[in-house]
Amino acid sequence: MLASLLVLFRQFVDDDLGCASYLVGDERAGIAAIVDPGYAIERYVDAGLEIVVVLETHTHADHVSGHGRLALEHGIPVRVHAAAGATFPHEPLRDGEEIAIGDVVLRVIHTPGHRPEHCSFAVDGKLVMTGDSLFVGDTARPDLAVDAEEGAEGLFHSLRRLAELGDDVVVYPGHVAGSLCGANMSPERSTTIARERTTNRSLVETYEEFLCKVTQQPPRPPNMELIVELNRGPFFGAQPQLRRADVADGAVVLDVREPREFGAGHRAGAVNVPVHGSSFGTKAAFVLPERPIVIEAGSEDDARLAAERLNAVGIFDVAGWRAPGDDEALDAVTVGEVEQWLAADAVQLIDVREKDERDLGFIPGSTHLPYRTVRQAAENGLCGPQPIVTICESGPRAAIAASVLQSVGVDARPVLGGGVATWRGEKYSFRRCGGS
Repeated sequence: MLASLLVLFRQFVDDDLGCASYLVGDERAGIAAIVDPGYAIERYVDAGLEIVVVLETHTHADHVSGHGRLALEHGIPVRVHAAAGATFPHEPLRDGEEIAIGDVVLRVIHTPGHRPEHCSFAVDGKLVMTGDSLFVGDTARPDLAVDAEEGAEGLFHSLRRLAELGDDVVVYPGHVAGSLCGANMSPERSTTIARERTTNRSLVETYEEFLCKVTQQPPRPPNMELIVELNRGPFFGAQPQLRRADVADGAVVLDVREPREFGAGHRAGAVNVPVHGSSFGTKAAFVLPERPIVIEAGSEDDARLAAERLNAVGIFDVAGWRAPGDDEALDAVTVGEVEQWLAADAVQLIDVREKDERDLGFIPGSTHLPYRTVRQAAENGLCGPQPIVTICESGPRAAIAASVLQSVGVDARPVLGGGVATWRGEKYSFRRCGGS
């Protein structure tokens, strides 16, 4: 928390999604605004302040906003720029407008690029909340709402407008590492205009250089279209409490334990995405089919955490939770075993990393199939007759991919406790046209 005689400022970071939200207000008056609230609103409500307004920098595409819950449950007004096309009740934000929260003033800066409606909020000349525009060492992607080149042009000029705020202004972004809304985000949670002006390539490149870089982006967030519609549509409220579910009734079973626990024994057909692993919500959204979900967890607390993180990415059809089964196992293998089997042409090795990772170094003879696509590949007969071994950089995504393949009847095992990073044999690399 940051506080002065007047300004009360608090940053909240969702470590699972890499999303940041903010509370900013007048400490003496005891009132505050919430900027970019997440769907789990209890952290803001429990702060002990009167929340007088919700400000959205833009319509989010990677997580469900909490503005609907704050409006429905607490009667708090919501504001967003008119270009968002929001259908919920709101007063549009205007470029240059000053919003008074007691004696604390937030100035609206229209910063289109990531989305046409995007706005940043500067506070008393001390700090700026940049949402999905300027990140620490990086910039937002321009391709989620409009054509990438059109978005990039707007973003290029918006970034230079932010750079004019003053070297001492502290920058608080809407995302940190772990989000799919940028390509190379830092885990650091704040920076300064001075630092970004000298170290952030997006602020020192020519327009042509900038355009080349920002149009090369990671995969789009899963459920993106659904999340956008939820966030700009009618207010969306809270979900029922998670309940016990003794039977699955056609639901997909999501086991949220750690990979080795899952491997030792799990219910037949279950998919494993560890709730305490990185980016649980995003990974689950990528690999789960569009069916009701029954969570299997080692504890009720873990099941509730999993449900909360699924809700955050727009997955609400959760039928309940239960204890895990032990119908089948999923044996892990070592890098050394894979080397021997490849030499004997005894397995199909699938590299489940992303394209940019594979370009830096891959194992000869491996097939590239990102973990988020293995279900579709298996269901469309694209996996060969040999037993499959999945491999990633160090194990987590390989384990998810192997569980997905096993759930649809494919003989698959993951490399755990190692991966391409610990491979001792020969590796190839690949440089794409336009790469650096």
